[in-house]
Amino acid sequence: MDSDTRQSRIVEFARTRGRVDVASLATELDVASETIRRDLKVLAGRRLLKRVHGGAVPLETAAFESGVEYRSQVDLAQKHRIAAAATGLLHGAETVYLDEGFTPRLIAERIAEQELTVVTSSLLAAEALAHSRTVTVLLLGGRMRGRTLATVDHWAVDMLSSLVIDVAFLGTNGISLEHGLTTPDPAVAAVKGTAVRVARRPVLVAAHSKFGESSFCRFARIEDFEAIVTGQELGAEEARRYEELGPVLIRV
Repeated sequence: MDSDTRQSRIVEFARTRGRVDVASLATELDVASETIRRDLKVLAGRRLLKRVHGGAVPLETAAFESGVEYRSQVDLAQKHRIAAAATGLLHGAETVYLDEGFTPRLIAERIAEQELTVVTSSLLAAEALAHSRTVTVLLLGGRMRGRTLATVDHWAVDMLSSLVIDVAFLGTNGISLEHGLTTPDPAVAAVKGTAVRVARRPVLVAAHSKFGESSFCRFARIEDFEAIVTGQELGAEEARRYEELGPVLIRV
């Protein structure tokens, strides 16, 4: 098997499984561990994978975006901590926007007993609030994206543009000092960017693995956010560099 074919298979495995490790790849592809390490270095340089201890995970690009199942398994404990901390930032809000993604779904579960109006593009978040007796849910219309179970396109943007939201909890596929907040899909970027603009207090909820990464479409600047909630896995020095741009950064 030539190196191009082997590397293509490694990327495919990573995107299907969520993570690959050197030892398993070496056995599966019948090559030396050092060969796999060189392959991972090449793929990381091409920004298709991100190296982690013992292996690699896929990076999201315009051609690849992780789905709901993968997101519900990665950084799970951290996402629960982030969701808990995020709900403490409501501060009397009456209207809340919940973005697509798994962490906003966890926030939805935690606010189900509060007196709120929740606007969301996420079927996952709406489902979590379906039986709440106290939350009024407004689900944005539009085309549903099967990968994330969320609505996009002009129906969603037009509806959201007409609202004023107290607090918006948003996720991102990547956040970097150079490029700000990014996502692979222009349609998703349009909805996210609109949510940032109509919210009095935009709050980013993102696992540490999103930091230092960038994707295809920028939808906001770091300074557009009042607060960023992430895991304590993000280093203090790196956190300080983001906080210097304006938002309060909360590591939990």
